[in-house]
Amino acid sequence: MKHERRDAFTAEITESTEGCYPCDLGVLCGEYRNAIAACSGNVIGPDNQLAVSHATDNFQLQAPGLVNISPTLYYLWQNTGTSANVNQSGTVTAGSATLTIIDQAGTTVYLANLGDTGTFQSSAGLAGGWTIRVELHGMSGTLNFRVQKP
Repeated sequence: MKHERRDAFTAEITESTEGCYPCDLGVLCGEYRNAIAACSGNVIGPDNQLAVSHATDNFQLQAPGLVNISPTLYYLWQNTGTSANVNQSGTVTAGSATLTIIDQAGTTVYLANLGDTGTFQSSAGLAGGWTIRVELHGMSGTLNFRVQKP
């Protein structure tokens, strides 16, 4: 499978034909602390106004006006707590959008359809570097969610 790796600091893009998994990309293995991996399909481009606020204990992503987008995005987020509050307020008008949050130990603590709106609580997990994965399949609409330490 062909994929791209974008370094969020430099916007440098590299391509390969490896499998699409965060550690295969080096994204979550300490090489890039704040990176996006886009795997197959249409990617989120500058016209989509992707806005990411990425700070310890507070993560937010917004991307309006998406049309038939199919990347998978990965972020490494530092959570000093053992759970997270997740606020989802986007709209999915076509396709699917899934948010998965994985704690420092590799345990999935949150899995949800981003078409569902509201405020939700993750399961308890190990503090440290948490993976935020957003999987989009032919998604149209607006992504908008926040993940915060309670």
